[in-house]
Amino acid sequence: MRLILATVLSALMALPAMANPISLQEISRYFNSFTTAQGSFTQINADGSISTGTIYINRPGRVRFEYAPPDASLVMAGGGQVAIFDPKSNQPPEQYPLSRTPLNLILERNVDLTRARMVVGHTSDGTATTVVAQDPQRPEQGSIEMVFTANPTELRQWVIRDETGAPTTVVLNDLTKNVQLSSFLFNIPYEADRRR
Repeated sequence: MRLILATVLSALMALPAMANPISLQEISRYFNSFTTAQGSFTQINADGSISTGTIYINRPGRVRFEYAPPDASLVMAGGGQVAIFDPKSNQPPEQYPLSRTPLNLILERNVDLTRARMVVGHTSDGTATTVVAQDPQRPEQGSIEMVFTANPTELRQWVIRDETGAPTTVVLNDLTKNVQLSSFLFNIPYEADRRR
């Protein structure tokens, strides 16, 4: 019996170990390790269309998605609001509270994914860790599914599902952290005036 047990144990030890997911504490530490970041992104929309551009992050509460030409669209968050600038419209930008979007969870001053009921999924496929988070007070407002790689911990992509469940995927490339960013990048009234 001991020989059989020893054989089974040695066989199990010879199998490649499935990597444990990166801990929620470590992922929270990663977000809290930087205030600003800039990099390129590729966006896959719910209808299958693809856009590219540059993302600027200035935590807490500010982000800017600047789409590459010929797309002159712009999505930005600042002052507690998200604004969507549509170059085809002569109307002011569509605006709504940042607190109503899942992106708010990673733009907080102090990200803490260990908060009760915030994380509803936390898995690893052996090469990447996936975390699904939502606002426990407002789960109906959608979720954010984030993919991280380890050593060092890096955010590679996220999928935001709105209240209808429609997904928008953003793949991040060469994100450089703790860079100098102008406050005008996140100033919605300034951008609205500039585009008039």
